[in-house]
Amino acid sequence: MNSSPTKLEALAINGGRSVREKLLPYGRQKLDEEDIQVAVDVLRSDWLTTGPKVAEFEEAFAAWVGARFAVSFSSGTAALHGAAFAAGLKPGDETITTPLTFCATANCVLYQGATPVFADVCDDTLNLDPREVGRKVSARTKAIIAVDYAGHPAALDELREIAASVGATLIEDACHSLGAEYRGKRVGGIADMTVFSFHPVKHLTTGEGGMVTTNDVRWAEILRRFRNHGISSGARERQESGEWFYEMSLLGFNYRLTDIGCALGISQLKKLEANLTRRREIAAQYSRELRGLPVRVPAVRDEVLPAWHLYPIRLDLGALSVGRREIFRALRAENIGVNVHYIPVHLHPYYRERFAGMSGEGSYLVAEKAYEQLISLPMFHSMTGVDVEDAIEAVHKVIGNYARESERPSAAGSRRSG
Repeated sequence: MNSSPTKLEALAINGGRSVREKLLPYGRQKLDEEDIQVAVDVLRSDWLTTGPKVAEFEEAFAAWVGARFAVSFSSGTAALHGAAFAAGLKPGDETITTPLTFCATANCVLYQGATPVFADVCDDTLNLDPREVGRKVSARTKAIIAVDYAGHPAALDELREIAASVGATLIEDACHSLGAEYRGKRVGGIADMTVFSFHPVKHLTTGEGGMVTTNDVRWAEILRRFRNHGISSGARERQESGEWFYEMSLLGFNYRLTDIGCALGISQLKKLEANLTRRREIAAQYSRELRGLPVRVPAVRDEVLPAWHLYPIRLDLGALSVGRREIFRALRAENIGVNVHYIPVHLHPYYRERFAGMSGEGSYLVAEKAYEQLISLPMFHSMTGVDVEDAIEAVHKVIGNYARESERPSAAGSRRSG
């Protein structure tokens, strides 16, 4: 047997042949002829917006996630803003949330004139750490916004207890976790309000779009008015009743989701179970085939079934001869469209300048360390078997080339050779 070291395949970034000829994106939508046809049908109807498809989608969605009410919005960000408004956030109030998220999670607090207060995350799931949240609550805490990072539900029971102890509202940012389960129950009816996104890279898409679910009839009514300029009735309701009169009872926005988007959402909802199944298959294959490399695959806690919006790995930088930037660039050169989720919110210039007391490096050590290590691999339900194998092949190839000698996998180079 030849005991000489395995010859490494040249990286594309260094002039070698790339794993793929065409870029594999980190996420993308999947539409079929039924999806296209339902949108065409709406385009030929009397209602392009504020029509019958809105309520139909909301009712179907609420039933699917197990909530009493669902209120659609024009985007996940608009839905977050609606939830912050319904929770009654105002100047002087504080909301505790995670720094490891897209900026919209914290921005919705600022939209209400309230103050976001960050708490560090758990090392395993990268979700809000209830112990850190407990240290940040005060008489000014009006809400807690938990993010289901990558599609893994946050510690909702523990966070609900903390919120209840100070009379705060628990908002679940489930923009990553549609279809995820927490202790045997789908997310959507667990928190006081739950927010979803229907961006094209999500589990189902309406183009752009979002939803807030709740079991509270009062919040549902506030949300409906807020997304419609604060007006008490919709155009379709007035047409059907033959009335013209309406009243603006609160200062709202035009955050309505169109009938075109809602028709697409209804069609996509029928495919959601299959989409989730495929994402879980991809995640299982990634976790299985990346074992043995100096990377950390996502953790899954007991009594949780993630939805896998993202598949983020963490690099063991001590075992590599280069940093995350070089690994990222090398994978992109192999035509694997990796991404990074996320630059911690407190490190963005806007937050550094305005919240100096809680921003800057060293403020949230777990989130900041994770950020330096994170790379998101492609994850979307229309990925083929070849797509998944290509992503795995590229990770092995790149890590094999950059691993320190003592950490180098025995099968470095091409996993498909021979």
